[in-house]
Amino acid sequence: MPDAVMSLAHNWGLAVFLLGVAGLCAFMLGVSSLLGSKAWGRSKNEPFESGIVSTGGARLRFSAKFYLVAMLFVIFDVEALFLFAWAVSLRESGWAGFIEALIFIAILLAGLVYLARIGALDWAPEARRKRLASKPKS
Repeated sequence: MPDAVMSLAHNWGLAVFLLGVAGLCAFMLGVSSLLGSKAWGRSKNEPFESGIVSTGGARLRFSAKFYLVAMLFVIFDVEALFLFAWAVSLRESGWAGFIEALIFIAILLAGLVYLARIGALDWAPEARRKRLASKPKS
């Protein structure tokens, strides 16, 4: 039982903080619902962009290439963080760390070459790619 009392005494600050955060959130939501406007008009649900009248629908289709590029950026950006951490500890890790980093970079480059070969980095439209591929080289 003394351990439970010590744990409670040790974490009371965290409990007060969490209760304060929850209370502040509830207070802000309550005040905004009381003071906020509730007027609904015809143009309330219209998209608004800098006072310019909209010219089309808001539903635009984006190519999946944008998603692919975003995922590749996240993957290679995280790998750059690993390389930065390796560079900071280079003197302590010695040759073993250097060889591990070279293997890591080789795997990254192999992945990049694979992505280039399957066409993941090719942004040209398919018709243009076919036209360039069938064009005789001089």
